[in-house]
Amino acid sequence: MHIDTMTSPGLAWQEQALCAQTGADFFFPEPGSSVREAKRICGMCEMRPACLEYALDNDERFGVWGGLSEKERLHLRRGTDG
Repeated sequence: MHIDTMTSPGLAWQEQALCAQTGADFFFPEPGSSVREAKRICGMCEMRPACLEYALDNDERFGVWGGLSEKERLHLRRGTDG
């Protein structure tokens, strides 16, 4: 029996995501910097829905995930919670 401790089957989408090939700088910009480029890349990524679901499930508070900024995810969460 082989157990792979490096990758969880639930996170396999990360290996196929465009951000994995681009670099984190676009997705975790300095405060006040534009997230436009990150959103453009996310818009072309087939893994965007899985990424957004992961960010919401894990309460990711920093960076662009699934094409949404921190503030956008907060608004989405507030809209669905209450």
